[in-house]
Amino acid sequence: MNNRIDAVKRLLEACTEAERREISRHLRREFPIHPLEAKLNARAELILEAIDRASDLTLRGIRGVIAEAAFKFNVVGELRAWRDKTLRGDFSYDFLLRDSTGDVRIQVKMQRLKDHRPMMANQGYVYLPSDMYVVETQRTRGGIDPQTKQQTRPYRFGEFDVLAVSMHPSTNDWSAFMYTVSDWLIPRPEDAKLILKFQPVPKTPDPNWTDDFNQCVSWLRSGEKRRIWRPSEGTGGKQ
Repeated sequence: MNNRIDAVKRLLEACTEAERREISRHLRREFPIHPLEAKLNARAELILEAIDRASDLTLRGIRGVIAEAAFKFNVVGELRAWRDKTLRGDFSYDFLLRDSTGDVRIQVKMQRLKDHRPMMANQGYVYLPSDMYVVETQRTRGGIDPQTKQQTRPYRFGEFDVLAVSMHPSTNDWSAFMYTVSDWLIPRPEDAKLILKFQPVPKTPDPNWTDDFNQCVSWLRSGEKRRIWRPSEGTGGKQ
């Protein structure tokens, strides 16, 4: 079998680009790239063309979905001591991971872009540092809770344990994430139970952000109280 495959590979290498493209089209008729093609009854090429024609707002949502997939494959897939217990549904977290100690809820967000460039923290709020990036920490869609009459778009402290920020906009690397403990995020001035919409993210790890998931879980389980940033203490200030 291997000899036959090697022979085919040598034949392909001897073909012109046009010939290889024709062979690729022939094989594509038999081998779909992904089950989504059957689910949508559309070929991958058509799906990608539709995405390429999408608005910036739609692409922003697609990047967020890619960030979640990247976390699953590039991070969760490499965590040997953890099991993925995530269920499908509308939760305030994207992943539920479990180790021998217990469960950790992770919310995955995308480092923000503005005008196709990494957005800086002071572009979110002028009082945030100009040398840090920013992540938007609120739900995509808003609404009003019929019982409490409160807005449902903001996240509340306690709804997830760890914030994982995809740093692809600044690193061009889908495996690059920064992590912090959710309780260390900045609260909204008008309601300390709610998480501030824009949160500053450092360019490199600091005392409050790490690029190591297990390190962040260690912080979480230590019970230490911090705040990722305070105006009076600047970047990386502890509480």
